[in-house]
Amino acid sequence: MRQIFCGTSGWAYPTWKPEFYPATVRSKDFLSYYASQLTSVEVNYTFRSLPRPQQLADWLAATPEGFRFSFKAPQRITHFSRLRACEPFVSEFLAALAPAIDQGKLGALLFQLPPNFKADHERLAEFLRLPELQGPHAPKLAFEFRHESWFTEQSYALLREQNVALCIAETEDLSTPEIHTASHRYFRFRQPGGYSPAQITQLAQRLTATPGSTFAYFMHEDEPTGALNAQTLLQEIA
Repeated sequence: MRQIFCGTSGWAYPTWKPEFYPATVRSKDFLSYYASQLTSVEVNYTFRSLPRPQQLADWLAATPEGFRFSFKAPQRITHFSRLRACEPFVSEFLAALAPAIDQGKLGALLFQLPPNFKADHERLAEFLRLPELQGPHAPKLAFEFRHESWFTEQSYALLREQNVALCIAETEDLSTPEIHTASHRYFRFRQPGGYSPAQITQLAQRLTATPGSTFAYFMHEDEPTGALNAQTLLQEIA
């Protein structure tokens, strides 16, 4: 079964009025409107802070059944600990997201490694074996590598072994090889200036090429380009 969840990496942008958010929509209703147009959001907020219980409850209440939240892993896991000896932080992260998990609204967890983190397969393998990340009820994971040394068959084999997606990121500095390592897929579309209609059509073809769950997020910025691109992409897929 194919499921495609698409959106942007954030929603709280007053500057998206009136091209995306109607002028009459209040800021407190942004997420509710966003979720009426798009099917998922990547929450970058969790890179620096875990959501408060009421904050997460409000997010969940503002979105319909079938909507998915993907969350970026905290920097203390990916940047400070650099995947080493961070089991307590992983446990805390998952505990904070428990309401989203319980309501079936958890998309995937994105672990974005810093650009100066070179390939260390032993450390990655040890991290992926953490008990919290194992078992039939484990969350879907995606890893975004930002150093070229990771793009090897050894890395892909480690991800495949644990059913972890290689995050396919398109940025100014580095584009990830489109190699699928899991039963789910994770894309980050970061092309400056957005995507043309012809490019959106090509993206739709890429996202519908295989079955399973696919999560795709456009750049968050002051201009509503990413949100409009995501809206057009979902229309193309439909």
